[in-house]
Amino acid sequence: MELKRLISLDAFRGFTIAAMILVNFPGSWAHVYPPLLHAKWNGLTPTDLIFPFFIFIVGVSIALAYTKLIHKGVPKRRMHGKILFRSLKIFVVGLLLNYIHHFKLSEMRYAGVLQRIAIVFLVCSLLFLHSRWIWQLITGAGLLIFYWLAMTLIPTPGHQSAVLEPGINLAAWIDSQLLPGKLWQETWDPEGLLSTIPAIGTCIMGMLTGKVILSQISQDRKVIWLFTLGFTACIVGYIWSWDFPLNKNLWTSSYVMFTGGLAMITLAAGMYLVDTLKYDKFARIGIVFGANAITVYVLADIFAFIFYHLPFADAGLNEHFVNLADHSFFSHKFLSLVYALLFIGVNFVPAYLLYKKKIFIKL
Repeated sequence: MELKRLISLDAFRGFTIAAMILVNFPGSWAHVYPPLLHAKWNGLTPTDLIFPFFIFIVGVSIALAYTKLIHKGVPKRRMHGKILFRSLKIFVVGLLLNYIHHFKLSEMRYAGVLQRIAIVFLVCSLLFLHSRWIWQLITGAGLLIFYWLAMTLIPTPGHQSAVLEPGINLAAWIDSQLLPGKLWQETWDPEGLLSTIPAIGTCIMGMLTGKVILSQISQDRKVIWLFTLGFTACIVGYIWSWDFPLNKNLWTSSYVMFTGGLAMITLAAGMYLVDTLKYDKFARIGIVFGANAITVYVLADIFAFIFYHLPFADAGLNEHFVNLADHSFFSHKFLSLVYALLFIGVNFVPAYLLYKKKIFIKL
């Protein structure tokens, strides 16, 4: 079976990375529009969709890439080594990015975005290679149910019942006991150990979406199926949130279902517009970013370190740019957003050069 490249998935991956850069690197954290910030605790903003969307895309990519290799007859033992090596590379790069912001081992944060991606990629890739889709579905559902019951029924240490408050919950307690180094929020970490379990569920949703994409049905029916399944997942997530709130920091099971459903719907819309109707001109920017997605993410962190930390006079370049609001009709928040958009443009330059030269760096 010949597997055609899904252009909409490449664009989806690229726009998600661009959105990560947008929300991670404003001109000033003191001046940010509310939708570009994470929800303080329970609830969702558009920013809270970005990370689960990327992990969902990782799951879809696992299904498409390894199915292709299996059809080519590549031995699974050979794939194991590459999976392990790639996971290790991503994890180590994540550690290095954390290190450059402090240059002190005592201030080292061992959890992080790339570290979570590495762990989830490793687990889900092996699961995909050694199980059928029905067992992947059962595994994903089991992990979400286990996490829900653990977080809501096991009494939080030091309390008589389960608590789901910032820094006071089972996930935070486990991180404080087992996670080495510095935690992001001193007493808890949004990319901690226990909350990585449901993140695996997000990736499995992507793998199951890949199963639909690979099925022998028409493109239109695939789109309808993904819209239907995505809408159903959103409903399940919303209802689940009545007992286990939507929460990105805890990566709650309801959050997995709701954001995974939205990711399915977004991909389905992209497949219809880009792959079916061929409206692909607007997708070019996403395709360029998506071709070297994690590499662009790493470059953005390095560029940000330079722009934010190397002083121009008495402040970073970002602060000088936002402070232009003091001498113009523009607000600080608006210029902070403009800076983030310009920063996306800065990162687009190396991404475009790599794309034009057909250099694809597989971190």
